[in-house]
Amino acid sequence: MTDAYIYDALRTPRGKGRKDGSLHEVTSLRLSALTLNAMKARNNLDGHAVEDVIWGNVTQVMEQGGCLARSAVLASDLDQSIPGLAINRFCASGMEAVNLAANQVKGGAGEAYIAGGVEMMGRVAMGSDGAAIAVDPSVAMDTYFVPQGISADIIATKYGFTRDEADALAVESQRRAKAAWDDNRFAKSVITVTDQNGLPILDHDEYMRPGTDMQALGALKASFQAMGEVMPGFDKVAMLKYPELERIEHIHHAGNSSGIVDGAAAVLIGNKEFGEKYGLTPRARIKATAKIGTDPTIMLTGPVPVTEKILKDNGMEIGDIDLFEVNEAFAAVVLRFMQAFGVDPSVVNVNGGSIAMGHPLGATGAMIIGTLLDEMERADKETGLATLCIASGMGAATIIERV
Repeated sequence: MTDAYIYDALRTPRGKGRKDGSLHEVTSLRLSALTLNAMKARNNLDGHAVEDVIWGNVTQVMEQGGCLARSAVLASDLDQSIPGLAINRFCASGMEAVNLAANQVKGGAGEAYIAGGVEMMGRVAMGSDGAAIAVDPSVAMDTYFVPQGISADIIATKYGFTRDEADALAVESQRRAKAAWDDNRFAKSVITVTDQNGLPILDHDEYMRPGTDMQALGALKASFQAMGEVMPGFDKVAMLKYPELERIEHIHHAGNSSGIVDGAAAVLIGNKEFGEKYGLTPRARIKATAKIGTDPTIMLTGPVPVTEKILKDNGMEIGDIDLFEVNEAFAAVVLRFMQAFGVDPSVVNVNGGSIAMGHPLGATGAMIIGTLLDEMERADKETGLATLCIASGMGAATIIERV
């Protein structure tokens, strides 16, 4: 099969996903178009330079509906001959866009793709598209559905993670994110979002709270305790599924869970001939991709089995990976990953993660691939793995190698 290379990866800063966030005035369409324009300009793409734009976003309603990918192409400087495909694999949508593009290139279906995603969580509320698994009893009851926050607390309870351990991971995420920004580690990838007059709106991740410490987090109430213990009593649903648990320990709160933010990211993927045509040097090879379904109640353990799968399928071991990006949807997700594989925390989310900088659902998968690549280059490492947990019980992963 043909090798698929990453030629470029970029992202917008993450804006606070609320009305006073810096990106709130920017639509999903415009932020997507700005991101595509930056990719076109940075790589001197012209005409039908890429086969398709594959664009992930999770809440595909209102201004994020109607095949946003195609609308974004038409709103951008890309040629109108380039189509667009909108996809949704919940939190892994951006990664799945990259993986799908890479596998299309490997299979010979076009020389190059732009893949990534967007989510304007301050403009299109999470969950506003509905979800059968949550509202249709025919599936919700059979799968013992509980909200994600409860699932994160189930992980903590089942695998023995304490509130202090979760808070410590969150504090370290904030520290690492600040250190990365202070050291300009994101300079290669982060573009400035501008208004229609070309004036800057945002050039940094504004969700970060670098002053966070254990004392501040210790003062926060557990966010999911009420919905678990009172009404509608999701803890009881969980314990029907897992009768070995005497109770659910509620350890997650706003400080050790991912932040609600706005943002977009894109990755330029192509074969060798594409790079030669445009005078581009490949930065990495997409070695492998994987996805898997998992238990839908505990829901967020997907990074473990999908990593096991991708390593086994490619004859690799965990020790063959130099760096990891494990999306910080909730602290327990990352704690469980490190516990399962015995991975040193020093090589996981080296520059902080979604607890510190936020999780713009449909964009995050592409963002962490770009972050992983930047850090592999900075630290002179050869192989990296990015992975995410996914709503309703799935996992996705990508392995990249520098070239």
